[in-house]
Amino acid sequence: MDKPVIIQKRSLKLEMDPGTYFWCACGKSKDQPFCDGSHKGTKFMPEEVVIEEKQIFPWCMCRYSDKGARCDNKHRELI
Repeated sequence: MDKPVIIQKRSLKLEMDPGTYFWCACGKSKDQPFCDGSHKGTKFMPEEVVIEEKQIFPWCMCRYSDKGARCDNKHRELI
């Protein structure tokens, strides 16, 4: 697996409580946008995301954001 799986070409905005989360970088997790260990055997590793205060967080679902787990609208450039 050389490229991540594109789940959707838009962010997933979720209201998140403070805490530590692990974002799925490969796109194979069944618990999107969070890691469930499906990356095992690939070059991908989950990204640790620490949320300090309750907020709406725009999770990247295309896996091409230059900001990792935080959507930067890179999905708009994908074909």
